[in-house]
Amino acid sequence: MRFEIPMSEIIQNTLYLTTTGTFVNRDHLTLQVEVPVYAEDLPPEQRSRDKATDWRKVAIPIHHLESLCAFGQIVVTPPALDLCWEHGVAVHFLSEWGYLQARMTGVADTSVTLRRAQFRVADDPARCAAIARAIIAGKLQNSRNSILRAARETELPEERSQLDTTAESLARQIQELGRWTPEDLAAPKSLDALRGAEGMGAQSYFAVFTLLLKQQRDPFAFATRSRRPPRDRINCLLSFLYALVRHDCLAALTCAGLDPFVGFLHAERPNRPALALDLMEEFRPWLADRLAVTLVNRHQVGPEDFKLREGGAVEFTETGRKRVITAYQERKRENLNHPLLDQNLRIGQLPFIQARILARYLRGDIKDYVPFIPK
Repeated sequence: MRFEIPMSEIIQNTLYLTTTGTFVNRDHLTLQVEVPVYAEDLPPEQRSRDKATDWRKVAIPIHHLESLCAFGQIVVTPPALDLCWEHGVAVHFLSEWGYLQARMTGVADTSVTLRRAQFRVADDPARCAAIARAIIAGKLQNSRNSILRAARETELPEERSQLDTTAESLARQIQELGRWTPEDLAAPKSLDALRGAEGMGAQSYFAVFTLLLKQQRDPFAFATRSRRPPRDRINCLLSFLYALVRHDCLAALTCAGLDPFVGFLHAERPNRPALALDLMEEFRPWLADRLAVTLVNRHQVGPEDFKLREGGAVEFTETGRKRVITAYQERKRENLNHPLLDQNLRIGQLPFIQARILARYLRGDIKDYVPFIPK
């Protein structure tokens, strides 16, 4: 199957604001950004606008932006928000470690028929289960590919054996998903069973995650997944990258005309972008996790890029956060071939492509939703 999706519709420029005290205002059709400069020895918790030693100023035409991400104590004035609203630029407010706190976006310029189709599918347990199965299978296959890659690269037989065993376990789980019949998908609690399969796969994958690290294993040792807040450096790195991927999935779904809060795999809760969480599952292993492994293995991030807060939470330093954002943006500019479309695309375009494929499925234009699995 091959169909074209116009690349001219895909806008990818995101403005990331990470410095405490940054001020964003409007000047006609331009965002005026003032970034404070602080003394190097001033602790992050003491930084505020009145303690800035200088200011870096930049003007950004609004038509150059698709979205804005503000981490921590950032001021975006009402006129600046109004400009973003007028031009469809989504504004995301996040905590310093990437937890989404608020999101502002204009009304999607799309037909209501797509969202009505989305809501009908979300109310159909069998169709929900069919989409969830595809998402889970894609995530497990991408996880397995990462493990197989690590097994090929390791020189230690014992580690290779552990990785191969996990890869075989994931392969069996994927095969089991493939045996589900339409009757199985329509059965009561089928979605719960699929979520259980996803949980088992994630547990197997993270059990050997430390073996993907070739360098800095001790300071980045992985014990268990911890989120809010992360309790160690590797979980802090993963959570922050997941926040960046989630942001891109939110933007992609909104651009496609879908409601990012009505999902199929993840349960709906207030202020929870369930469909964005669904979409990002296939991106976690090969985009976020792989980038985390690369950053650690290449010493692009180290223990000095993290700090421990009272209560045991670990978070990035300002420098560390900027390094990860820069690496993520560089990664998004790289190209990959999309197997379904047979097109060479920038990685940053792929969430938009997958959102449009999902929209096509919900409209009934294609038979199945096909997750993205890099070759």
